[in-house]
Amino acid sequence: MTEPTLLPESGFRRLRIELAYDGTNYFGWGKQPDRRTIQEEIESALSTISRVKIDSVVAGRTDAGVHAVGQVIHVDVPEGLKIEDLLFKLNTLLDEDIRIHKVDIAEPGFHARFSALRRHYIYKIVDGNQVVAPLMRFDIAPWYRTLDIDQMNEASQLLIGEHDFFAFCKFRASSTTIRNLERFDWIRDGEGVLIANVVADAFCYSMVRNLVGAVACVGEGRFSPSWITSVLTNAERISDGMVFPARGLTLKKVEYPAADQLMARLESTLRRRGDEE
Repeated sequence: MTEPTLLPESGFRRLRIELAYDGTNYFGWGKQPDRRTIQEEIESALSTISRVKIDSVVAGRTDAGVHAVGQVIHVDVPEGLKIEDLLFKLNTLLDEDIRIHKVDIAEPGFHARFSALRRHYIYKIVDGNQVVAPLMRFDIAPWYRTLDIDQMNEASQLLIGEHDFFAFCKFRASSTTIRNLERFDWIRDGEGVLIANVVADAFCYSMVRNLVGAVACVGEGRFSPSWITSVLTNAERISDGMVFPARGLTLKKVEYPAADQLMARLESTLRRRGDEE
């Protein structure tokens, strides 16, 4: 395991940056060879402005096509860099599908990933014979069968709590799949869109899309709600055909503790999970 940088080096200071993006045209957050990613775009812009290579640490590594309205990163920049005009400069350099909302000097002990208490995601589905409006197509997943929201909520509640979510994650070596799912419920808004609120301390790779797909199988009547419990207990991964598409998923918010509890939270997270994401 590579030890994370918990504090900025001498001559640098840590910034907390809040941002949003439309993930449609990107291969996810994390840098990849010969592929366009959010991280590459952000770090390139920061490096251009600061004239040194800048590395970022993100709260939630979103997959290809996943969006964010409340993503958080931290970066360590030279102390001489003017912070007051950084937001404007970044938004000038970045394409309009990435927007920086806020740039602050981070509190001592702040770490975008390991200090986080929980991540909030939403997932949107248009079901049955409804048509996805053109301007809504980027963040809503269509599903041709009608879904029973009561059955979906019943199934979702069976997953609440700390469990091994092995059955609902894509495999990654040396990674724990134990997570504390704090909220998973559904509403249908005034336009008939099904919206899931999914909150956990952290998520495994592709976990939300796996959970949504499994619960949708219950909602369309393929399985009873109790099937969810058997999948979780037996730790048999659901098939890839059940995993819902990235376009419906958005990282809504990341929560952090009070400033005087940041370091304690960071150390607690490292003890439990280590460098696995």
